Amino acid sequence: MASYQTVLVGTDGSESSFAAVTSAARLAAACEAELVIACAYLPMRGPELAVAQDQLGPEAYQVVGSAPAEDTLRTARDRALAEGAVDVRSVAVQDEPVAALVRIAQECSADLVVVGNRGLRSLAGRILGSVPADIARKAGLDVLIVHTT
Repeated sequence: MASYQTVLVGTDGSESSFAAVTSAARLAAACEAELVIACAYLPMRGPELAVAQDQLGPEAYQVVGSAPAEDTLRTARDRALAEGAVDVRSVAVQDEPVAALVRIAQECSADLVVVGNRGLRSLAGRILGSVPADIARKAGLDVLIVHTT
């Protein structure tokens, strides 16, 4: 079995994605590998942003820019450290999830991408594609799809 040097895992803040982070952290710890945790985000714009700012008032900063992604990454990092990962880096990227993960995998020379299976078995996932399936097709490296749902 290959020993992985850099393990990349994506998270969107859902419990399912945090389960993937947990699995990736355990694997990174066992391989003494660097763990890169990525969170892709697309900022709110136009009417959607105006409504959020109106409703949230002074707390609106929480939905602008990368703030939600940074909060997700903090939580994911804490979980990864609790699972024994030592060398942990986090990255927030403004992009669609699949494109972001493929790009980050290349930039950090990842040799494994870990994703959860959410959306893989759904009808929408089969018709429109899902993050796990699209990553497996496009990443060009080992992909571990962990059971998270």
